[in-house]
Amino acid sequence: MGFFALVTGKRGPSGFGSASTAEQVTEGVDASNVTAIVTGGASGIGLETARVLALRGAHVIIAARNLEAANEAKQLILKDNQTARIDILKLDLSSIKSVRAFVDGFNALDLPLNLLINNAGVMFCPFQLSEDGIEIQFATNHLGHFLLTNLLLEKMKTTAKTTGVEVRIVNLSSIAHTSTYESGIRFDRINDPDSYSTLNAYGQSKLANILHANELSRRLQEEGVSITVNSVHPGLIATRLMRHSPLLMKAFKMFTFCMWKNVPQGAATTLYVALHPKLKGISGKYYVDCNETKPSKDAGDENLAKKLCDFSNKLIDGASKI
Repeated sequence: MGFFALVTGKRGPSGFGSASTAEQVTEGVDASNVTAIVTGGASGIGLETARVLALRGAHVIIAARNLEAANEAKQLILKDNQTARIDILKLDLSSIKSVRAFVDGFNALDLPLNLLINNAGVMFCPFQLSEDGIEIQFATNHLGHFLLTNLLLEKMKTTAKTTGVEVRIVNLSSIAHTSTYESGIRFDRINDPDSYSTLNAYGQSKLANILHANELSRRLQEEGVSITVNSVHPGLIATRLMRHSPLLMKAFKMFTFCMWKNVPQGAATTLYVALHPKLKGISGKYYVDCNETKPSKDAGDENLAKKLCDFSNKLIDGASKI
């Protein structure tokens, strides 16, 4: 789309652009037959995503680490939309145990699953290991969503088969996927504190989001399953995600103020990819400002994607044995 389109809001081939809002890109869409999970749906663009999904009739499950905040989000949605269907389940993506417990809880609801939005994340965190001994940004942003998606995959396949309606998975990545370590994914030093960079570790996890989406898309297409998997960059939005680097963000915003979006604009690309009928059958793509865009060279590397998948499964298997 380019810098000019970003700052002016010029619409691209999809008919939407950087200034489009979540409500605008879903106008006229009936999602009353959709059951959706939104990770991190208690705040920021996750909350806006959940709100607009409910506005279009979807049954939304907000997956959140903080149940108090999730309940406040639910009440906020219900205040303006009394018929909204919202459920809340606890999910800490940095914990393999929590991810498994969430899936058990969701399965107990005996619901279909038409839409999975892997939205939650952390950003620019100081070096820290998760309870499973994995670097926190990689554990939360990639590995938790990787496991969550895998554990829900059979449910989504069943939903697609029994309803005859396409199921969609959306991974929230970032333009930051272009700013990672030299090797892209540091498979041999994923937990190395000495060479840790808050920015590169974040970029690494966002690169992993795209690679995960692409590899899963490839495998599902080989199976002939009616499930699409795409990744998106929501844009630059000031949310709690940036709480770990307030000074850096203030300086960054001073020089990039014309590129920032508000929250309704930030949720637009996610919802465009999640619900718009134009994207039926489209899979393994990367979207920015509601338009398909080519990601980095590393993000399009099929061998790297396959290696990441194998590596992620080994990490999960190893952590589960501790």
